[in-house]
Parts: sequence; C-alpha cells; structure tokens
Amino acid sequence: MSEIEVINNFVDKYQSLKKEIGKVIIGQDKVVDEILISVFSGGHALLIGVPGLAKTLMVNTISQTLGLDFKRIQFTPDLMPSDILGAEILDESRQFKFIKGPIFSHIVLADEINRTPPKTQSALLEVMQEKSVTVAGEHFKLKEPYFVLATQNPIEQEGTYPLPEAQLDRFMFSINLTYPSFQEEVDVVKATTANLQHDLKALFNAEEIVEIQQLIRQMPVTDHVVEYAVRLVSQTRPLEESAAAIVKNYVEWGAGPRASQNLILAAKTHAAIHGKYSPDIENVQAVAEGILRHRVVKNYKAEAEGIDITDIIQKLM
Repeated sequence: MSEIEVINNFVDKYQSLKKEIGKVIIGQDKVVDEILISVFSGGHALLIGVPGLAKTLMVNTISQTLGLDFKRIQFTPDLMPSDILGAEILDESRQFKFIKGPIFSHIVLADEINRTPPKTQSALLEVMQEKSVTVAGEHFKLKEPYFVLATQNPIEQEGTYPLPEAQLDRFMFSINLTYPSFQEEVDVVKATTANLQHDLKALFNAEEIVEIQQLIRQMPVTDHVVEYAVRLVSQTRPLEESAAAIVKNYVEWGAGPRASQNLILAAKTHAAIHGKYSPDIENVQAVAEGILRHRVVKNYKAEAEGIDITDIIQKLM
C-alpha cells in the first residue's frame, strides 16, 4: 500500500474512531482530537479540568478503541517512585526478582499528577523522554506505542506540588477541559442515569499505531512551514529581537526548541487526519495553542492585569 493510500485509509479509520469514542464521550470534540493527535504523534498530554468532566473515562475509552493496554495511577502525597516503576523483591529461592509497576503499559493515566512530591514526579522524567526505565542498575525498554496522559485539577491548590518546567516541557499538549454546553450536559445526564451499556470496538492495534507514527514522521514538510513554526516559538521569548511587544511586556520565559519540534509533528498529524499529504501553516496554527500554552510563563504584570497565555499566543499568530 502506498503512503497516499495509507493516509486515505487512516482518515476513514480516524472518523470511525471518533464515532466510537462518541458513543461514551459526549461533546469535548477538540479535546478528543488533541489527545488523538498527541497519540498518533507519539507525544504525551496533560489534561487540565475541574472534577467531574470525565477525564478518566475519556482516557479509558480512547485506550479501548485504540486496542491498547491501560493502567491508572492515582497520584497522592505518599506515593513513592517504586509504586510507579516497580521494585525488586526476594523470591522463594532467595533471588532478587523485579516486579514491574503500573508504568509498564501502553497508556498510563497519571491521575492528579500534581498531588505527589517532586521526587515521585521525577520518576516519570526518564519514562516520558526515553520510553525506558532504569531500576537497580537494570534498563527496561517500554513497549511501543507508549503514552503518559496526566490529569490536573486547576482550582484546588492545597496539598499540591507544581510540576517542574522540565516535566511540563515533556508533555506535547496541555489540554483545557471546559464545562459542556447545556444540550451536551442534558445528553450526558440522560446517558449516565439510564442502564445503557456500550460495547466499544478496538479499531486499531499497537502495530498499526506504530506504523502510523512512523508514516507521520516521514511526511514531507516545506521549509517555509518549518520556518513559520520556529519563528512562532522564538517570538514567545522576551529576550529575542523578534519578540512582539506583548511578549516583552507580559512574558517571563518563552518556549524552547522542543516546542518547535512538537509543533511540526502535531501539524503533520493534524494534516494527516484531514487527508493532507503535507502540513501547511494552517495546520501549525491549529495545534499551536495546546503546544505553547504550558511552555510560555507569564510575568507578574500579566497576572496583575489578567492577561491570559491564550490571548498572547493568539496575537502572535
């Protein structure tokens, strides 16, 4: 099958996938798109939303329809790195044996990731970047595809630990979940208060997803699109000559080179799901907000004047 046929086939399967997810998840169309773009790009996603917006259900539903293993880790203040990675124990024959932790799965849901101290959060750093784990001097490669989908509650800050910038940067997308519309909430209430059962079909498998990830990486990109992405990222840095006035006034730190890489990868996937064989500037703009939102740090002046990061990104585009 040629690359064009593979992309055309992917477009059809992607639409079927969205319909299958829609059996359980009502609304949240953009959120589902961004999670799936992250998955097919080989990236991780951070979901930020108040309790009760079906974040866990969404991740579980997506993992089922993608035909992938799914493990959930509830992050708490007393969680230890060994609770995530696994630990060595003495077996009956007095030999050390490594028991794998929940991190050894295709999709890992790190629920309320900011509730655990930095020592435990750092256990995810190697996993997210290298897709491997080093425990007691042994190196374990995680099975592909591999994704960390983390959730965070934006309103309750008591007993939480802000994610380090290095860890935030490892998330391809930061995705804001908003309240459903009135009609969507009516549909949610009807669906969840009746005795309805949904048999979800797995429309992909691990091998197919890895093949699509490789195909997306091979997708050609014109120089002017790459230059646009890099220029957009460099404009978020207040010390750069190209920085806009709004950035110099309201931004403390801008995005790093990983943002440029993620912009192009996500733009390729966004192009593929819309049947394009190469991304253009519109595809970069479509994914820019979710990729830059958590990488641009506001200063005190922006906080005082109520300037939102989204406003700054929109003005740069």
